[in-house]
Amino acid sequence: MSQDPLVAVLLGGPSSEREVSLSSGAECVKALKAAGFRVTEIDPTAEVAAQLAEAAPDVVFNALHGRWGEDGAVQGVLEWMRIPYTHSGVTASALAMDKQKSKAVLAAAGLPVMESRIVSRDEAEAAHVLAPPYVVKPNNEGSSVGVYLVQEGANAPPKLSDTMPAEVMVETFAPGRELTTAVIDGKALTVTDILTDGWYDYDAKYRPGGSRHVIPAEIPAEIFAACLDYAERAHEALGCRGLSRTDFRWDEARGLDGLILLEVNTQPGLTPTSLAPEQAAHCGLSFPELCRWMVEDASCAR
Repeated sequence: MSQDPLVAVLLGGPSSEREVSLSSGAECVKALKAAGFRVTEIDPTAEVAAQLAEAAPDVVFNALHGRWGEDGAVQGVLEWMRIPYTHSGVTASALAMDKQKSKAVLAAAGLPVMESRIVSRDEAEAAHVLAPPYVVKPNNEGSSVGVYLVQEGANAPPKLSDTMPAEVMVETFAPGRELTTAVIDGKALTVTDILTDGWYDYDAKYRPGGSRHVIPAEIPAEIFAACLDYAERAHEALGCRGLSRTDFRWDEARGLDGLILLEVNTQPGLTPTSLAPEQAAHCGLSFPELCRWMVEDASCAR
């Protein structure tokens, strides 16, 4: 890498999480400039290969979220063009984005996940696929996009919006507290307890004041240690690289048996309210330092 590398930040893109990606990307651009890099921004279109060729960056900082940016697609383009990039590679990105397939890998690694099924949206609307309470969500979207909670005792299945895909995941609801752990370079940082007034949905994640983060989480040492252990094992099992974040639910009444791994995010949010940068800062790594580390960690064949 040259003494003064040019970093192209990918932000925006065509996914349902475009607005969050624009926010993440803007914060990363500021942080990378503060860390001393030359920075250019690319809002990728179907002509992303031509956009990259024109920019000719030394490194790509991937601040995309959702499909195409987080599912291995743009990673494949970057591998083809031999441009070093941040976060996970093609296989881990595609695997983590497919909730059902990633859960199979996590379960095989001995990690606790909830029962779930992939069904057509017609099946999900026709009758209860699982006994309530359960959730219905896209199998390959993130950030609580299109999540329906069917309460215990519900007489009818949910009516899904037209924006939901043809196939959906129906998953047994995991009650309890929302916990999360970020992993950098295979090492878990800490545990955050996420407090909201209701469902931890898209607004709670991204709207300022939508949730309150207790860091480090005030939970029993056994549960804290298990979160760190599970997050590191999940990162390794899926083949993640760079930064990832693993989300949990913990039912206090059931102790360790009540700790359930929900999903692994290979491109966790990098916004002012985001969890992973907050954990890094708690562990002494400022946001510009975190972004600098990600650029220095970038490579192909991830």
